[in-house]
Amino acid sequence: MVQPERDESVPPSLQPRPEDYGYDLDRALRAVVTLRARVPDDAFTAGTLGTERVGHAVLIRDDGLLLTIGYLITEAEEVWLTTAEGRVVPGHVVGYDQVTGFGLVQALGRLGIPPLALGNSGAVRPGERIVFAGAGGQAGALAGQVVSRQPFVGYWEYLLEDAIYTAPAHPLWGGAAVIGPKGELVGIGSIQLGHDPGDGKLRVLNMSVPTDLLKPILDQMLALGRPDRPPRPWLGVSAVSEEGKVILIGVARNGPAARAGLRKGDLVLAVGEQPVTDEAEFFRALWALGEAGVDVPLVLERDDDRFEVNVTSGDRQRFLKAAPLH
Repeated sequence: MVQPERDESVPPSLQPRPEDYGYDLDRALRAVVTLRARVPDDAFTAGTLGTERVGHAVLIRDDGLLLTIGYLITEAEEVWLTTAEGRVVPGHVVGYDQVTGFGLVQALGRLGIPPLALGNSGAVRPGERIVFAGAGGQAGALAGQVVSRQPFVGYWEYLLEDAIYTAPAHPLWGGAAVIGPKGELVGIGSIQLGHDPGDGKLRVLNMSVPTDLLKPILDQMLALGRPDRPPRPWLGVSAVSEEGKVILIGVARNGPAARAGLRKGDLVLAVGEQPVTDEAEFFRALWALGEAGVDVPLVLERDDDRFEVNVTSGDRQRFLKAAPLH
């Protein structure tokens, strides 16, 4: 998910032109900053997401609150923010939501840039124009459009019911701003992927998380560091599906699944009495059992041997290092 750092601007032919938009494009683009995070070597996510992470964040309030994609700041012990004008200030991790994938950062110094208001992401439909904006002003922004609104399933036990898919694909997507037709923030860049939007043609697109998902949980994240809801049961597996079978392509060391003896290559046939044939069915069946800590009955297949195993699920957040206090 985390992209390597590259000094790569958007080609001029793909950059947005201020005269094409009914809002102050330059002002909107100033709200996007570069985010650099450093994670301890012994962090739970260091092996998968790395210890030096680079992406973007978007100022959403005058008081220095920024929105980003959470994997950039998970377990971060240092965060630095750089504006397009070159101002560098430290940041503090405020919170992270495992369900949406959003992360919040508080700037610990004055950024000197205007915030970008949260828009109505539900009103942004396929075919509408957007600007996919990384840091750096116009040189870091891409003129694009919404290709589809469809579910997204991430192999890391993640599911969005109504993700935003945009094209062309931005080369530096993590934490970037999706700016809607009214000049407001409607999405946060998450990944780049090959995707069929429904016409049978595979395209390289960006998937972004709609900002409408933040609004009901924002105050809770500011107060608690996470939404005030029971945590979902988490197994610590990476799963994909092929030909109607769910395959474990990874098992997190010391996670609940590993402790129960699950292995890379195991096939997941059912959760309890419910057969599962793809990742979405698997994750929905898992989460339907209750909250973190619930026992998860699985039917597995390994080396042509079918067997059952109970996994005591965990709270993913408890496996992560907490942000340092400021």
